[in-house]
Amino acid sequence: MQPLGDDEPTVVGPYRLLGRLGSGGMGRVYLGRSAGGRTVAVKIVHPHFALDEEFRARFRREVDAARRVGGAWTAPVLDADPEAAVPWVATAYAAGPSLSAAVTDGGSLPTATVRALGAGLAEALTAVHELGLVHRDVKPSNVLLTLDGPLLIDFGIARATEGTASLTSTGVSVGSPGYMAPEQILGKGATGASDVFSLGAVLAYAATGESPFPGDSSAALLYKVVHEEPQLGEMDGDLRELARACLAKDPAARPTPGEVARWLAPDGAARLVAGGWLPGALVEQVSRSAVQLLNLEAAGVAEGVPSGPVGFSSPSVGAGVGAFGPAPVMPMTPTITPGFVPEPRDAPPYDTGAGPRPGKVSVAATAAPGADKRGRRVSCTLVLVVAGFAAVILGPLALYSMLPGEKGTDSSAGSASKPTTSTAPSPTPSTAEGTPFQSVPDSYLGTWQGEGTALGGTLPDGTFRITIAKVGVGQRLGILRQTDQLGGVCDDVLTLKQVTKTRLVASAAGATSNRDVCNQAAHTVTLTPVGDDLKYLSDSSAEGSPTARLSKVK
Repeated sequence: MQPLGDDEPTVVGPYRLLGRLGSGGMGRVYLGRSAGGRTVAVKIVHPHFALDEEFRARFRREVDAARRVGGAWTAPVLDADPEAAVPWVATAYAAGPSLSAAVTDGGSLPTATVRALGAGLAEALTAVHELGLVHRDVKPSNVLLTLDGPLLIDFGIARATEGTASLTSTGVSVGSPGYMAPEQILGKGATGASDVFSLGAVLAYAATGESPFPGDSSAALLYKVVHEEPQLGEMDGDLRELARACLAKDPAARPTPGEVARWLAPDGAARLVAGGWLPGALVEQVSRSAVQLLNLEAAGVAEGVPSGPVGFSSPSVGAGVGAFGPAPVMPMTPTITPGFVPEPRDAPPYDTGAGPRPGKVSVAATAAPGADKRGRRVSCTLVLVVAGFAAVILGPLALYSMLPGEKGTDSSAGSASKPTTSTAPSPTPSTAEGTPFQSVPDSYLGTWQGEGTALGGTLPDGTFRITIAKVGVGQRLGILRQTDQLGGVCDDVLTLKQVTKTRLVASAAGATSNRDVCNQAAHTVTLTPVGDDLKYLSDSSAEGSPTARLSKVK
């Protein structure tokens, strides 16, 4: 667990936060404590998902469904606010590493541990399927190892993102390469049998320390799952036989979760766990974590602090998925930290009263902007990554080019999809502004950066940064980079349209390197000198017409 940054939230809903557990593709995960002393994992949804209307509707339904999930081998949902400007959910927290972390640190697990693990997970899936639900993302990072047994976590978020425009915004698909069932990859939908396939892959990973479908790219993993037999290494006996049965390509040939549970533990998983199921090194690790948890104090956070703004400091981007259930160890990707931003001169305050200091991005977690309690709406079409016939006919290389996050690093404006021309008229200089220049005046040159808002200032929109070069009308002005509160980046390529002493106007289009969640439609941006700063304004209604006050940083 990492300590909270200076500008990270200290309170979300009724929970005060003690530290950051991790960061995933769906948002950030914090360790929190209720006023009554209960320890929880609080997950704050990524702003890009919060801005998607389809996601909000599905998130609301999935929270309701996840509340129904309970049992000895799952982490229950305790609280949630799907209507908040940035939705969040709180689940019970249990001290213990994820299966992926345990195997990475200590290698494969003993046979007795694998049997208890598989029996507990199978019983959990049996209960989930009896409710008419499918997990869809059973994988090592979604399994926690506690002294009381394994816990299956992360219910709901995959279903909430399925079918929404934000699905591939962070390279996250419904399921994880190497653990997705073939029918999921081929776009045929997920059933309870799909969870069993994933369970078989998890058991193989626990027993051998390696995925049964190894590969160095998402495309290779997906191709192997569909076309090749699993590599089960040194698994032997009935465990090997069970894993192979679970990993059958035909869903109908796989055992049910109940059959798996009885195969591994005829008298129930609880009996296997009761006698001590973890190896000594893991018992010691989990025990230390439990003691540290008891000794935790939220430095600088008073008891009973009411819910207030949720701020974000140095953004970080994760590669995992997470919405429901604690995640003590989550796969992380490099942190993106924008440069220092000086306080804009003569800038209006970002809040009223004794709120966050100027320059801090704040998002109200329990109060929504506007009557409909929603942030800005992102209008884009669904991009769902499936292998389909491309994997069969064209092979993994062709599939690799289709996968999210596998685009090149070219920052030039894309033409893969024809941009929709903005309906707003381009501003023209008035007589008072003077005659337009043929190139950018020196007063505009340099690197500018500042915090932005959308929807008339009601929704924080991250950090905006641009370096303006000495170019002429019709030439590329520069790249405007927007980094949202959780580190997601969208680049716009700006082309100079006209410039006067009092206003610079440029056309903008999304860069080809952008993630799918970014708005690629053509629009117009205006930069207006205000004192020593520049006021940025976009006419993109799909993005909530964002505006920002930019200060010169170099």
